[in-house]
Amino acid sequence: MKGLLLLCLLPLCGGQRSSACPHLCSCHGGQVDCSSRSLTSSSLPTSFNAGTTSLFLHNNRLTHLPNELLEDLTSLRSVSLHGNPWECDCGILYLRAWLLRQPISLKSHLGVNCSSPPGLRGRLVVYLTEKEVLESCHYWYCDLALTSQVCLFVFVVVQAALLVALIVFLRRFERLFKEARRTSEENFTFGEGLRDNIYGSLKDGSI
Repeated sequence: MKGLLLLCLLPLCGGQRSSACPHLCSCHGGQVDCSSRSLTSSSLPTSFNAGTTSLFLHNNRLTHLPNELLEDLTSLRSVSLHGNPWECDCGILYLRAWLLRQPISLKSHLGVNCSSPPGLRGRLVVYLTEKEVLESCHYWYCDLALTSQVCLFVFVVVQAALLVALIVFLRRFERLFKEARRTSEENFTFGEGLRDNIYGSLKDGSI
């Protein structure tokens, strides 16, 4: 009986969670206002209520939208995305594709301009061509490749310095070893000579 009661309550609990207002946002009916809250792409809510009709994301610090973020919002009638520093590299592909699917009357694309890379700064995201987006991806890859090359060069220089230090240490150790060996041989020779002299003196004295 208790198990049946829990099964009946689960849909109600799920409904309450799905209709909850996202953290850092304010909600009124179907309106969800997440504007001017310094939200970044990583701190943005991961989902919104499926009944959302108006979504305000303007004046934040968004550089891209997570994939599939807006796909379940079938009741959405207006979205404001302006006032964000959109980075038009590979991460902008989802937002661009979503904007292209929206009717012009929604006007979601207005104010959605690229902040970087420099060659696309000020361009509307929705009007970027596929070639331009791919080239911006190459621009990002080039920066990554350059950083990797610099790190590799520093690594090689450090390894070379360690190798030189090791060679210098081994040569110094070899020189010290030879000097110690020569000193030991000289001491041994001197000891042998001293012993022979003492033995000769004793022998002469006995005669």
